Amino acid sequence: MARKGDGLFLRGKSWYLDTRINGQRHAVRLGKNISRSVAAELASVKRSGILRGEVGIGRKKRDCTFDKAKEAYLVWMSSNTRPRTQRVYMQQLTQLSHSFAGKLLSQISSFDIERHKHRRVEAGARVVANRELSRLKALFNAAIKWELYEGKNPAAGVKPVEESEGRLRFLEYAEEAQLLKVAPPIVRDIIVIGVNTGIRISAEGLGLQWADVDFSRNLLSVPAAYAKNGQTRTIPLNSRARDVLARRKAQSRSAFVFSKPNGQPYKSMDKHLAKAVQHAGLSGTGISLHSLRHTFASRLVMSGADLRTIQECGGWADLSLVQRYSHLSASHKTSALERIAGEFHNGIHNSPVSSEVVHLAERLVSV
Repeated sequence: MARKGDGLFLRGKSWYLDTRINGQRHAVRLGKNISRSVAAELASVKRSGILRGEVGIGRKKRDCTFDKAKEAYLVWMSSNTRPRTQRVYMQQLTQLSHSFAGKLLSQISSFDIERHKHRRVEAGARVVANRELSRLKALFNAAIKWELYEGKNPAAGVKPVEESEGRLRFLEYAEEAQLLKVAPPIVRDIIVIGVNTGIRISAEGLGLQWADVDFSRNLLSVPAAYAKNGQTRTIPLNSRARDVLARRKAQSRSAFVFSKPNGQPYKSMDKHLAKAVQHAGLSGTGISLHSLRHTFASRLVMSGADLRTIQECGGWADLSLVQRYSHLSASHKTSALERIAGEFHNGIHNSPVSSEVVHLAERLVSV
């Protein structure tokens, strides 16, 4: 029978500890054929172990394999991200699996991640390497949040690869005309809508429905569910964009603006545009679907639109991103500089100066 307060008791020839610690009962067998004093010492060790476990000392930390964390992350993705985003994330996770499959998360070190990054850079995927690093950070954070893993995020201290801003490719008017001449009807309409509304074709355009087009007010709405910044925006329709949409509406039997013959929306338009680029003799020039958005921003800048207006129409979250798009074409710069020359000649001929001064200025220009 146990004494009051020590929780020890003898059953047959075995001593037991029966005690409560922080309201939880613990019943532990201490040993057989031992003295009470030895049982008391063992009980003290057991109590200490229980208390150490409650505060995390000596307790085995939660851990899981990369594969299990990836599986949980895929489940989260399926209900929290858009289909296109899911495809991109899946590609990133597949590449990460080549380096980390079969490993416990606790076995993945910052050095291991550096080796993965180096491998991807050597393969010519500098930008993609950064996206994969970002995805790995997110996966570790999710595993910690979901209590699958208990430890530090080794990806947090890995620096991304330096990226150049790259060339913001946009279409000259002649290039657009070449593409429209050879492209099939669906691609022609995509090009016109892209360069005249600035919508992100893959993320926002292919999911557009006729409910998003207001012909009475000449407005196109991009729902928050498809917008990159998660906010609904409306874009005024100019005459080119409206004509294309009105024609498609008259011919459509689908709820989607850009639909296949079976009424379903296109999942991708990249290969269709690539073929048109090839047929137009523009292969290797860097034209992609996103070039249409670059073209939209560039032409607005060249038309004199202010950056704030461009930001609102294009749905950029930060004005600094718009400034990156607001470059001018070489031909536009040439025309601007040529206007200076024209204004000089107009200025000296229309100003009240002597004929000798005009003659001298013209001689100096011709030298």
